[in-house]
Amino acid sequence: MWPNNRAMPRSTDLSAFEPIPPDAGGAPLYRLVKRSLLRAIAAGSTLPSESELASALGVSIGTLRHATDDLVAEHILVRRQGRGTFVAVHNADRFMFQFFHVERSDGLRQAPQVEFVAFERVRMEEEPAQALGLRTGEPAIQIDNRLLLQGRAVIHDRLTLPALLFKGLTEKRFRERPSTIYHLYQTEFGITVTLARERARAMSADRSVVRILGVAPGAPVMEVKRTALTFGDKPVEYRVSTINTAQYEYVHLLSRPA
Repeated sequence: MWPNNRAMPRSTDLSAFEPIPPDAGGAPLYRLVKRSLLRAIAAGSTLPSESELASALGVSIGTLRHATDDLVAEHILVRRQGRGTFVAVHNADRFMFQFFHVERSDGLRQAPQVEFVAFERVRMEEEPAQALGLRTGEPAIQIDNRLLLQGRAVIHDRLTLPALLFKGLTEKRFRERPSTIYHLYQTEFGITVTLARERARAMSADRSVVRILGVAPGAPVMEVKRTALTFGDKPVEYRVSTINTAQYEYVHLLSRPA
């Protein structure tokens, strides 16, 4: 199981999994199991069989399955009938389902065509530094993309990445990625984006938006600021998306936690 996409092995080193006292941490037992699994995944460990893992943690199969059900619901794990359980790989389908929320006003929803604009090595500015939990002035990589929907420029994305987390990332490597940006993070740098925090506001198009999206100066647009997180809610990417909402809307399906 895990980054190489092999099925869950039938035996492995159990030393990473210590029995969990039923009253540890004052949280429901399945949540403590979930934390243990997340730590193992983040550390790159393989997981043993279901029975071995439940025995090592000192919990029932039902409690273990409750924890893994949560991780499947959060798109961290995926079950494949007859093959086993795997770490969920970032791909175009997952991007559209979990991380892309713009569609045409008539409800048409399609994957965007991504056009590369710029790749620079910069010093971290105050806003992305604060979002990423870093200091202003630390080395960073800044990437600009233009996203087209139905052949029309609709979104300008500006990504800021901590240079130390993405050592070896070059413009060529970024431009020649075979799949999504989050797939690149996961397969090339071992960084799995698990969720994102977003803030949105209305604003007027400035000169950079006018240039990249071709809108009129001062036209109303939406700005969405996203902090992408990996295991342990560690921030790994800060992204500012500016959206031309003349014919497009930001649509997000909300669900109530179980």
